[in-house]
Amino acid sequence: MKADTFRIGLLPLFALWAAGCPSTKNEPKEASMAQPTPQVSESPRTVPTPSPAAPTSATSAVERTIGPVDLARYLWHADSSLEPLEAVDDLLLRVNTVEGYTRVSLPDDSWGAWLRRLPLAAAGSPVRSFSGTVILPGDHENLAAVATLDIGKADLQQCADAVMRLHAEWDWANGVREITFQAASGMALPLARWEKGERIVPKGSSIMWVPAAAPSKDDHRSFRKYLDAVFAWANTVSLERQAKKVELDDLQPGDFFILPGNPGHTVLVLDLAVDGSGQRMVLLGQSYMPAQNFHVLRPRRDTAWFSLDPRAPGVQTPFWPKPFPWSSIRRL
Repeated sequence: MKADTFRIGLLPLFALWAAGCPSTKNEPKEASMAQPTPQVSESPRTVPTPSPAAPTSATSAVERTIGPVDLARYLWHADSSLEPLEAVDDLLLRVNTVEGYTRVSLPDDSWGAWLRRLPLAAAGSPVRSFSGTVILPGDHENLAAVATLDIGKADLQQCADAVMRLHAEWDWANGVREITFQAASGMALPLARWEKGERIVPKGSSIMWVPAAAPSKDDHRSFRKYLDAVFAWANTVSLERQAKKVELDDLQPGDFFILPGNPGHTVLVLDLAVDGSGQRMVLLGQSYMPAQNFHVLRPRRDTAWFSLDPRAPGVQTPFWPKPFPWSSIRRL
């Protein structure tokens, strides 16, 4: 079970391929295991050298109309109780498409469009854990960029948690308050109950809501605390159960690949590009174990884009030992 009060030491490197975001828990979350080292790795450096995320290509209609970074849509930057990284640009500004590919058009109010402009820290920023330890150096072979999203002070915002966090932040920024997720036990975790002053407590092998506080203000600080409570009791199993299955042909930014279990893992589709023949490529992001900066992956140093070949068994990511099959695509 993953809880910051019940943590074990990090496993030695030879065992790390077995690590993943825990899922078969009754509550609370399982103790953390370190992020596995990919097949191509480099020695950690605390002052990494920036490297390009992808080669430049001809710009699409989407990219010809790029505006400046708009932090007003990413409200963790306006919350004085949090410690996000400084934003220097965003995903659309930072990562060019591969030559011959263009980004797909998206509704301005969609989650995919919101993810496309996800604020990024400076090029060369490392991935750090919630405790500040460098997990991936900024010039790592498989690291394209680091998002500004705060991690929190505890080992909570791991892989499935980061997907839920970003979706909830998009909802919040759009004035949506009917936000709810599922606990691993199956119990609903609606924001509305938190705002009424109820809190989640263990009850035997499960959990329950109890009155415990005054009604919360409708502010981001309270909302962020609610999300930590969700992260303590949710996991890849509950996220997969809550989400809808999506076919590969229908995949769009905001969908995610998820393999529930113990270990389990999930990666989020941040953007989608297509060429003239209909071939598609995606940008993928993740958090992992222990809780760490949400970051943009890349399959190799010269590109941040992952090919979607329907003839393949799925999409292979750097830090997970097997492909995510096409049958693992889900949508909130």
